[in-house]
Amino acid sequence: MIEGRMLRDAFISAAHSIANKKKSVDELNVFPVPDGDTGTNMSMTIGNALAELKLMKDDVECSVVAKTMASALLRGARGNSGVILSLVFRGFSKGLAGKKEMSAEDLVVSLEHGVKGAYKSVMKPTEGTILTVVRESAEKAREVVKSTNDPCTVMHEICEQAKVSLDNTPNLLPALAKAGVVDAGGMGLLIIFEAIRDVFDGGEIVQPEKAEKKKITVENFSTAVGEYESEITFTYCTEMLITKKHDCADPSKLRAYLETIGDCVVVVDDNEIIKVHVHTNDPGKAIQKGLEFGYINLPKIENMKLQHEAKQQEVKQQFVPAKPEKKFGFVAVAAGNGIEAMFRDVGVDCIVKGGQTMNPSTEDILAAIMSCPAETVFVLPNNKNIIMAAEQAVKLADRKVCVLQTRTIPQGMSAMLAFDPDADFKTNRKEMTDALERVSTGSVTFAARDSDFEGHSIKKGEMLCMENGKLAFVEKDLAKAAYKLTKKLVKGDSTFITILYGADVTDEAAEALYKQVSAKYSNIDVNLINGGQPVYYYYISVE
Repeated sequence: MIEGRMLRDAFISAAHSIANKKKSVDELNVFPVPDGDTGTNMSMTIGNALAELKLMKDDVECSVVAKTMASALLRGARGNSGVILSLVFRGFSKGLAGKKEMSAEDLVVSLEHGVKGAYKSVMKPTEGTILTVVRESAEKAREVVKSTNDPCTVMHEICEQAKVSLDNTPNLLPALAKAGVVDAGGMGLLIIFEAIRDVFDGGEIVQPEKAEKKKITVENFSTAVGEYESEITFTYCTEMLITKKHDCADPSKLRAYLETIGDCVVVVDDNEIIKVHVHTNDPGKAIQKGLEFGYINLPKIENMKLQHEAKQQEVKQQFVPAKPEKKFGFVAVAAGNGIEAMFRDVGVDCIVKGGQTMNPSTEDILAAIMSCPAETVFVLPNNKNIIMAAEQAVKLADRKVCVLQTRTIPQGMSAMLAFDPDADFKTNRKEMTDALERVSTGSVTFAARDSDFEGHSIKKGEMLCMENGKLAFVEKDLAKAAYKLTKKLVKGDSTFITILYGADVTDEAAEALYKQVSAKYSNIDVNLINGGQPVYYYYISVE
């Protein structure tokens, strides 16, 4: 039997393990567009449970651990892979309800619940993904439990099957085979399963890896210490400037002492001064030790836990729960001052900052929904990797919520423009959905890595030109890329072109494109807007 203490430790170890290996999982993504990658999303999702898990005592019951885990992952789910992971662990909450300990049968039932929830949440499940890995692992577990009641044995078999299923994903998805990789989500799940297995076997909890340290000088001290901010183990951030004594001891001795009373230690010096940074529970000891090396100037002690709580409160206050005062309200996910202003201008109540590379969590979206003073709230995810997280928020809200399937910013805008305040919910849902489906969307970004994708040999830094989410062509020159993509989008019945340029495009370059497109299509209305969006140089919509 697995006790609650062991299950808690297994989940903590799993969170640390995927965090340590998230980069290698991210690199498995086939499509080279910069995005909120799989490993990062899975790590952030499961990492949302760490704080609560670490507060649990050793006599905790399995049901409590599983329920806490499920709740935290649901709220923290980011991206499609994060949502699916949260649903797998929700299965543990269902399978272990009322259980003090976990048997082999409980483990299998929990995993089966997770598989059912994950498949149900995906409109068109694709085999050769994380879904296949978890389903086949559960099927293997069901076979094994017929001959054993040892949960450790079952967990070993789950991991073995997950590895087999993962290795087979390229045979189910041609894109994986061509790229010579396995499914990223499946790999992330295997990493998590193996960490759980190792703790069940009596192994140590995987510890989080520290960020790679850069060479630190007195000049870049303040920037360097900022890179050490992470999980709060010690309460006080202590900094001081020491003017060296003429017979000053080797500053490395100060560093060695500080490492015995804290972490995130940075000690740098030149001929005259020593700069010190340490996270510790005993700031007085740090300062007292510093006095042995010279005269203390400008000491600073900050309570990081209070700062963290204040920041969390500040975030919560951005979206204060509101009582319904009107019939309909709107939440949109967007990034870029121009795009955010554009959505507000057409009636969006709450903006959730996010998009490509910045997938907001279910909790982020829920907070915005709850702050919307309306009986019914329409949510515009505006990115295919945010839709599932938004749909999870529907189940947690205290009001009616409709998530429109907007996959791009132009689709979101078109949906908003189709809204009729005098129409009922069903009519608006239909009209807004029809409107978003009429929009052809183009986008221009850069390749984040070298890749061979769908017949395109892509080099890092080249322009990726997408038509309705699919790679249309690759270009080396940005101006040529945007103009060529616009021409590809325009059809014989097109009447309106909107060009949204991003933060990395100059006004002059955008104006030049606008003039070129306007000259080519003198019979079509062309609109140029400074969207200010990151990652994407241009969004181009044609209606």
